[in-house]
Amino acid sequence: MKLRILYHGNCFDGVSSAAIFSKFYLAKINQNAEISYTPTMHRAGNAFDEAQFDGDENAIVDFKYSPDKRLTWWFDHHQSAFLTPADEAHFRADNSGKKFLDIDSKSCAEFIARVAKEKFDFEDESLAELVRWARIIDGALYDSPEQCVELRSPALKLMQIIEGEKDEKFVEKIIRDLTFQSLDEIVASEEIQRKLEPIVQMHWQNVEIIKEKSVYARGVVSFDLIESQIDGYNKFIPYYFYPQTTYTVSLSKSSFRTKISVGSNPWSPRPRLHNIAEICERYGGGGHAVVGAISLPPDELKTGKKIMLEIIEQLQFAE
Repeated sequence: MKLRILYHGNCFDGVSSAAIFSKFYLAKINQNAEISYTPTMHRAGNAFDEAQFDGDENAIVDFKYSPDKRLTWWFDHHQSAFLTPADEAHFRADNSGKKFLDIDSKSCAEFIARVAKEKFDFEDESLAELVRWARIIDGALYDSPEQCVELRSPALKLMQIIEGEKDEKFVEKIIRDLTFQSLDEIVASEEIQRKLEPIVQMHWQNVEIIKEKSVYARGVVSFDLIESQIDGYNKFIPYYFYPQTTYTVSLSKSSFRTKISVGSNPWSPRPRLHNIAEICERYGGGGHAVVGAISLPPDELKTGKKIMLEIIEQLQFAE
């Protein structure tokens, strides 16, 4: 019997969610299941390919809903969980007892662990550390920007690898390792240490580039990374240099999308007055109240720059 898990790619919470769901599934649903993993990324248009649902059962964790009849399990915690109102109506009408949404959960990993305990009598204390760090990382519950940017714990080092790793098979191995090893054990392994050195070096290069390109005005830090060819970065770098900011807006490009990222500073001296998910939804994106993004086709740089400027204007406070 084959289980296919689609998870939010290059995301610590997505990887953690895949690991926790895997362990739950093997313990409570089918101990003999053969599990395969597919990272899923936000992009313009439909987020899924039909061929991705190739399991006897198929699950999506930490990502948007699909009304595909082959989807068996679904867990998400994003405010923007549905591509269309029809998708939401399809979810609301589902009576399988296997599809769940809680936009108040700080992480999808902790949500899966809670549902597994409350509805399926599954609890595994060995997952507690992973659940705790998924909550801290996805909920931005850090003590300070320094804690995150300076990668002060094994979990944050692993986060940096997951966010920057292009090899899907290597990330899949991390998911499988997380089902039976601690974070400390995984990060201490030779293969992770080999990956870590160049990724940390690139991280600090990104820190310097973002510092150089960032512009602060009226409560918003913004920067354009198109020419720098950086398609992913530690989202707390702007607050490391601009603790006075409330929001950050950036533009980046990868092979499959042009991306406008929007975030809010958890330590801002000013209150957050905007729901970022709602702003991003106006442009076809989404996310959470405190962080979100918009994905455009990769060649729509001009549109991306226009949207970026519009969002900056919406977020800036009056002088």
